[in-house]
Amino acid sequence: MVDLSLHIPANREKARRYRDRLATVGVTAGGAAVLLAILLIFFYLLYEVLPLFGGTSVADNTPDTWQGGAPPAYLSLEEQGEVGLAVSAGGEAIFFRVADGRIISRRELGAGRAPVTVLAGAAAGGRTLALGHADGSVNLLRSDYRLGYPEGRRVITPSLRSLYPDRELRLGTGAVAALAVQDSEDGLLLVAELAGEGLRGLRFRRQQNPLTGESSLEPSTLRLPALPGQSAALYLGAGQRWLYRLDQDGGYVVLDLQSGEDAGVATIVDQGRLFENGAALATSAMLLGDISLLAASEAGKLHQYFMVRDGRGGHQLQRVRSFDTGGVVVRQLVPEQRRKGFVALGRSGELQIFHTTAHRRLYVQATGMDLAGQAAISPRGDTLIAVDTANTLHSWAVDNEHPDISWSALWQKVWYESHDEPAHIWQSSAANNDFEPKYSLAPLAFGTLKAAFYTMLIAAPLAICGAIYTAYFMAPTLRRKVKPLIELMEALPTVILGFLAGLWLAPIVEDRLAGIFSFLVLMPIGILLFAYLFSHLPLAIRRRVPDGWDAALLIPVVVLIGYLGFALNGPLEQLLFGGDMRLWIGRELGVSFDQRNSLVVGIAMGMAVIPTIFSIAEDAIFSVPGHLSDGSLALGATPWQTLTGVVLPTASPGIFSGLMIGLGRAVGETMIVLMATGNTPIMDANIFEGMRTLSANIAIEMPEAEVNSTHYRILFLAAFVLFLFTFVVNTIAELIRQRLRSRYGSL
Repeated sequence: MVDLSLHIPANREKARRYRDRLATVGVTAGGAAVLLAILLIFFYLLYEVLPLFGGTSVADNTPDTWQGGAPPAYLSLEEQGEVGLAVSAGGEAIFFRVADGRIISRRELGAGRAPVTVLAGAAAGGRTLALGHADGSVNLLRSDYRLGYPEGRRVITPSLRSLYPDRELRLGTGAVAALAVQDSEDGLLLVAELAGEGLRGLRFRRQQNPLTGESSLEPSTLRLPALPGQSAALYLGAGQRWLYRLDQDGGYVVLDLQSGEDAGVATIVDQGRLFENGAALATSAMLLGDISLLAASEAGKLHQYFMVRDGRGGHQLQRVRSFDTGGVVVRQLVPEQRRKGFVALGRSGELQIFHTTAHRRLYVQATGMDLAGQAAISPRGDTLIAVDTANTLHSWAVDNEHPDISWSALWQKVWYESHDEPAHIWQSSAANNDFEPKYSLAPLAFGTLKAAFYTMLIAAPLAICGAIYTAYFMAPTLRRKVKPLIELMEALPTVILGFLAGLWLAPIVEDRLAGIFSFLVLMPIGILLFAYLFSHLPLAIRRRVPDGWDAALLIPVVVLIGYLGFALNGPLEQLLFGGDMRLWIGRELGVSFDQRNSLVVGIAMGMAVIPTIFSIAEDAIFSVPGHLSDGSLALGATPWQTLTGVVLPTASPGIFSGLMIGLGRAVGETMIVLMATGNTPIMDANIFEGMRTLSANIAIEMPEAEVNSTHYRILFLAAFVLFLFTFVVNTIAELIRQRLRSRYGSL
């Protein structure tokens, strides 16, 4: 008997096993490396994002004996939090070291003048101090700190200088009982309540000589109405327009100072009570930027207010939000000098830290301190000091890097300063330091989904229908030419597509909007009409077209319909839209139009996504075993019935994968969105408005973000959200694909 089995030499068998094992190890290592890379990306993004939610910590430093005599009526700190300025109620200024309370220098501010009756800071973020005197005059001082390094040792030298020393700032003859000062680029504004004389105002407009560049102050007197009662506090709003007058009973009056500039009396814009149930005012303060007013009541309530339009052409003081103090009656409010946060010190020594935009209490601690004088926080917000009734100087080291972030600030509507209602807004920076950062990710996520939706709306039908025809109906010879040509489109750089979309396609869409829509309407109608007419041609003529080459006949039809659609642009606009469709939809429908809009993005990104979806779907359809369709046709089914009942269900896992990969490409696309839209972070489903996506926002703002800042980490959070979104979508897509495979894989 002859052994006909295949004999393989031992060395060749050993080499084959070695290669198989090597290939297995290589594939496994490659897959593990991919998974490891994804995990590293995930954990790196998480590493950059977690500090945003780290919370606030406060370390109580060793208290020192206050060596300045009487408790201060005014406190401030310099940039480093090392040197402080304390001013007593009598007008004695003391510079001291925060670390040990040692006195650096003393100065009597009221020397040669009437006694000091009121002390007031000009702004939360400034170093200007205003002193009101018993004779109705006001004195303005500014604290300066010179940093030097003699013998290699850092030394901070403080000083006080007088502002406007050559000008007498006098509002009347009575003693100043309440005072508000604002010194800006526009000029100086003083408002005070004088004993026996009521409210008095003095404005100095800054005028600059265009030839010499010298500036001068032009004085004018403000006429203010007589108000009942006595002022507990006076505040000036941003832009020197609003005057807020609070009384001890919790009442308020808001005056429009601009209405009284031309020798008229300033108008009372709004008045009422700050608190319910007649609660009295405990303390108040203006937040950084002089837009928001903070007020605490004797009943333990703490509210934020600012001016908004009332819908009748006027303005009103609106309560924007309330803060949870735990029932603590606040004795002093200390606004931060560079952020929209503040410190609240309770009467029983409670220390609480809040942030207005995030609308949350960041920290609470019972210190047991009985606050006697004032408290102050450094410009960097990392050092807090206060003096208690036991003549002790307390200081705290504050670690509060990212107070702006909360779930509501990121995803819910927030009532921002200078806005008339809550809104989703992304605006990370501005030209001034008083700006309230707006870190809402909602408009960016909405823009990402909006761009992906319009992209898939255009790309998915074209790509899937094209794949079906190419794989199932097209002649093999023509398929071998068409498929590589479409796949070659995928190699086109997206920056080129974005460039063409922004500079070429967007103006065409704007100028020929009616032609675009007529083209979209006429194209399917024209193709169906041509198919109907072709099917009714004599059989002899139809047989001259080889099977699978029908699509070639549509090329001149598509070109003709495209030319016809754009040729109808002018007549259609004249006939239906008054000569300009873009202006008509804005005037008649109230729909705004931006040249670089979602329609442009959908077309441009659709051209980038179509090759991906087409290639995967076409391969899936073409890979359906031929015996399935042959068996269906043999049983009497038509080609269309075979396609819909056998081929498409069998290929559905591959088609679905193509759609999900195309969706992932649309969600993560950067350059086309960056160049083809106005990059406006708005939440508007209007197809004629632009958007800003998460990926485009990262590309725009990451180069300008300060490393480790809140803005910097928020951009990483946006990347993390994008990562999670694609991961969740791909996971769901894989589950659906596996279910489709198990359902139709047995056909």
